[in-house]
Amino acid sequence: MSEPLSAEEAQRFAVTAEAIIDNVAGFIQGKRDVISLAITCLLAEGHLLLEDVPGVGKTSLARSIAATLGMSWHRIQFTPDLLPSDVTGVSIFHQGSSTFEFHPGPVFAHIVLADEINRASPRTQSALLEVMEERTVTGDGVTHAVPRPFLVLATQNPIEMDGTFPLPEAQLDRFLMSVSIGYPDLEAEVRVLANTHRGVTIEEMRSVGDADDIRRMVALARSVHAEPSVMEYVVRLTAATRTAPGVRLGASPRGSVGLLRAAQVSAAMAGRPYVTPVDVQRLAVPVLAHRIVLNDVEADSSARTRAIEQVVAGVPAG
Repeated sequence: MSEPLSAEEAQRFAVTAEAIIDNVAGFIQGKRDVISLAITCLLAEGHLLLEDVPGVGKTSLARSIAATLGMSWHRIQFTPDLLPSDVTGVSIFHQGSSTFEFHPGPVFAHIVLADEINRASPRTQSALLEVMEERTVTGDGVTHAVPRPFLVLATQNPIEMDGTFPLPEAQLDRFLMSVSIGYPDLEAEVRVLANTHRGVTIEEMRSVGDADDIRRMVALARSVHAEPSVMEYVVRLTAATRTAPGVRLGASPRGSVGLLRAAQVSAAMAGRPYVTPVDVQRLAVPVLAHRIVLNDVEADSSARTRAIEQVVAGVPAG
């Protein structure tokens, strides 16, 4: 077991995380909370589902995080004819050497934007989700590891659902968080126009860290202390989603694990070497809401959000 995070290490962690968020927020205007959650996902070694309409900055979010950290990124446009090998890669036979050589697919990057994931077939979706879980691709009996850190930002448009293959509950459970970017407010949208008018591009963003920094922060976040009482609170919250009114299917134990991991990162980002119930409460909606199924099949994400908020309000922290 690793040594507990010290107060000094927690403060340095917070300063570094703040610099990363500030840098991304300089390009993605008015969405600091979403940026903070995306960085939390990265440091908790999870993945993020963005449910939003086109044009609100999903691609720019992925690119700006990669640019800020000097990491590689790939965008995969999911379509009905996309094959699993188009995502993971393919082995090609070379006559000269009489051997198969693996050609990595676009999933081999630090940050992968899986655009409109619900437009691909379930088979192709599963190929990506398997890599998300295992962080490896196996071809011809050989296992190939994807780069670390590894973050998948998957998007889906909650409005245009015709001709799509909605992710089943077991696959949604693979995402640590689900959030909506939403439209910017008036001032933020004006700043977007001003940056566009001045010709500001992502390529001009400065790097404030690298993959090694993120790997160190991931290890530090894992050593953030959580009291048994806090862990019990996490489990009670997750368990309460299974018996909440109007909920047909509650969050799985994977939700409990994800909520604690995210809370550890949240604590370190606040400069604390220990988790508090407030960390857990702040992340309950993005971590748990997409994992539940309501009795009302027509319910949208806002209804799931309200259900989790009611669970948090009804479960005492003490």
